[in-house]
Amino acid sequence: EGPVRVADLLDGETYDARREMPGWDRPGFAADNWVAVDVGNEVKGVLTAKPNEPIRVTERLRPVKVTEPSPGVYVVDFGQVLAGRCRIRIRGEAGQQIELRHAEVLKDDGNIYRDNLRINANGPGTGARQKDVYICRGDGLEEYAPEFTYHGFRYVEVRGLKNRPPADFIVTEAFHSAPPRVGAFACSSELLNKLMSNIIWTLRDNLHSTPTDCPQRDERMGWMGDMAVFAQPACYLMDMGAFFSKWVRDIRDDQADDGRYADFVPHPFNPNVRFSGAPAWGDCGVIVPWRMYQNYGDTRVLAEHFESARRWVDFIHRNNPDLIWRKARGNDYNDWLNGDTLKLEGYPKGEAEIPREVFATAFFHESTEMVAKMARVLGRTDDAEKYGKLTEDIRAAFIQNFVKEDGEVTGNTQSAYAIAFEFGLLPDEVRAAAAKRMVQRIRDYKNHISTGFHTTVMLMKQLTATGNTPVAYMLINNRTIPSWGYTIDQGATTIWERWDGYVEGRGFQDPGMNSFCHYAIGSVGEWMYRTILGINHDESRPGYEHIILRPEPGGGLTWARGHHDTIRGRISSEWRIEGDRFTLNVRIPANTTATLYLPAADAAAVTEGGRPAAEAPGVKAVGTQGSTAVFELGSGAYSFQSTLPRSE
Repeated sequence: EGPVRVADLLDGETYDARREMPGWDRPGFAADNWVAVDVGNEVKGVLTAKPNEPIRVTERLRPVKVTEPSPGVYVVDFGQVLAGRCRIRIRGEAGQQIELRHAEVLKDDGNIYRDNLRINANGPGTGARQKDVYICRGDGLEEYAPEFTYHGFRYVEVRGLKNRPPADFIVTEAFHSAPPRVGAFACSSELLNKLMSNIIWTLRDNLHSTPTDCPQRDERMGWMGDMAVFAQPACYLMDMGAFFSKWVRDIRDDQADDGRYADFVPHPFNPNVRFSGAPAWGDCGVIVPWRMYQNYGDTRVLAEHFESARRWVDFIHRNNPDLIWRKARGNDYNDWLNGDTLKLEGYPKGEAEIPREVFATAFFHESTEMVAKMARVLGRTDDAEKYGKLTEDIRAAFIQNFVKEDGEVTGNTQSAYAIAFEFGLLPDEVRAAAAKRMVQRIRDYKNHISTGFHTTVMLMKQLTATGNTPVAYMLINNRTIPSWGYTIDQGATTIWERWDGYVEGRGFQDPGMNSFCHYAIGSVGEWMYRTILGINHDESRPGYEHIILRPEPGGGLTWARGHHDTIRGRISSEWRIEGDRFTLNVRIPANTTATLYLPAADAAAVTEGGRPAAEAPGVKAVGTQGSTAVFELGSGAYSFQSTLPRSE
């Protein structure tokens, strides 16, 4: 008989303030009409402490604009897609019903767009209504915020008001699991600054005790494939150690009996029967613990997780003894939402998707190599040798089946080259030719990207690794579709699920799957930290005991600055260009060391603090690599200057 009439995580809450029972939560309350709860005889499962941070309200946003697309219907724009709720303050008549409907984007006519919430699309009661209803008491100023739901939205449609609302009648409360922020990024490009803001907001919007795929429609599930590619950028932005410690336990809890990892975790179904065993999605069960070790240097997660990771690799091997992953690929999502899924005039058709066996076998190799590395860290010599040998054999099978002598990788797609480079699956003698082919495939798309969830950041990183950083800068600076810049120019404040979620003149993509808050292709944030700021961890010395600093200016940037707070302290990087002079200020935490790769036309002319760099305290000149000067640094603050090499 209480005021909460409807409470659903996806659909929303209905609250009738006339039914409030003051004092219900205090001693002495007359509970004559209180219905007794059902009490069980036992608690099943093991009660454990929650290892990760709680969900907290981290930011409150006020309206930036209120419109009235039709009489009595008000649309409130908060200027940012967020995950959370609205809090309203209102004076109304008893029984007056105020309805709040939430959406990420608007239609061209100014009304909210909710087709992508899939309401009743899969039968009555399906979808996510994202609607809160408040029924007034009618006794003065009333305040309401739902307690049992959250929504993904930027816009709120308000119905039921007698008059146009004042600006302060509503505020949003963004909330999410709240790991500490450990990264900052800024540069001379407002486009890239906005891109990084969108990446950060998308991560925050999808941390609700589990890393969800989206905060709005009827999924909000811990899809493993998304985090397989976003784990490292997440660690650059937030301290994910505690959050991942919790989620990795969930991953183990949902592992199938035969070793398959679930496609999403937590898993509401039986992983022995369905939604398990997909390449890249399942591999997340190996990738995330390894990323945790690289970033935080804690071997406990490896010790706890090794047997689970080994079982995943053994499952693939058992079903594919010839080492090409052809069988038992589950739902086989491949490089999700790659260029072949775009609906664009003039965009190449049928040339983007990486062949499925190439994609799957590459991830088989990657997971096996990580298991071998885990074994070496844990001192499991026999396992290290076993899985190390298996890694070599998978690599040989991949090369034999998918790599030609002229450097062509089967499929000849941007994604095929990116993943082959990323996972070390190319012989040295064909790497130069393969790199040329990778760049050519970008040219074939009129200098645009065609990759999906997994290979987008791989392409960016491998362009840089193969000496094609200018091409990577071109892609990240693009403003025509498909590109990050295009989404920003269309008003995006978070990362879209699809490159073409909305196209000016065409409209929205398939409403059955068209989130405007999905972090997967926001994994480019990793490239921004690694390449623009130059902050990289050294896999051989985890937890940032040793740091690799390799800033690569380009793309018209004149300055960049940022930091990453590691478990050993803050690494900061700040550079600026004045004419042909390059100035780099870096800070290395105590009890760590770094290798610096500094762009320099003349290594001998590099200075630190106004003196020759080779003579500066804490600096040791190592040599040169092309037009890059290499130095070893001890902890401390440094200011380097060099003359930039001429652009070709």
